[in-house]
Amino acid sequence: MNTRVKALRKSLGWTQEQLAKRLGIGKAALSMIETGKASLTTRNRNLLVQELNVNPEWLEEGIGAMFNAEPSLQPYRLRSDSTVPVQSVPLYSMEATAGLVPLFTDRERFRPIDNIVIPNLPKCDGALYVAGDSMYPLLKSGDIVLYKQLHSVEEIFWGDMYLLSIDLEGEEYVMVKYIQRSEREGYVRLVSENRHHADKEVAISRIRALALVKASIRINSIR
Repeated sequence: MNTRVKALRKSLGWTQEQLAKRLGIGKAALSMIETGKASLTTRNRNLLVQELNVNPEWLEEGIGAMFNAEPSLQPYRLRSDSTVPVQSVPLYSMEATAGLVPLFTDRERFRPIDNIVIPNLPKCDGALYVAGDSMYPLLKSGDIVLYKQLHSVEEIFWGDMYLLSIDLEGEEYVMVKYIQRSEREGYVRLVSENRHHADKEVAISRIRALALVKASIRINSIR
């Protein structure tokens, strides 16, 4: 199985760091798995099968195709998403809404600064500009993320990308992160795409607002 984990990673075009983040383990741990010095846990096997659509028979025995079907390589789009032919997604200003919590609590109070119309997108509740570089190069400051609001942490799909608001000593911090399980009870692990940003574990009770990132838009100006 270990050599097939490496073959899977190569097929996806991912680095060890990228696959390790997806599995919620360290790069060194993945290297040990790929070289046969450690075994793939049942949890990580299930993540490969459920989230990357890997054929379990191929993973276990090398039988059949690597994937059950064409895998979705967009980390912020679920395989089960259905698309809407045409929708108008409101684009909000974070400065005007003063954070995610007011926006998500009473969206009707706030007037969008614009509307985004793109065909064949998953259903979205709104859009916001990204600030910071924690998800670079996948997202950079100034990109737009389109999101679907969630109402409970019980709705989290582990390993996917989320827009969330964290309460730190009474102040709201808005960020985009991968959310992974934590070994600590009552906590989640927030993971960045940018390798220069360390993973951080936060108490679930500090999450004040949560949305699944469904798509992103990057505007490249030509002068």
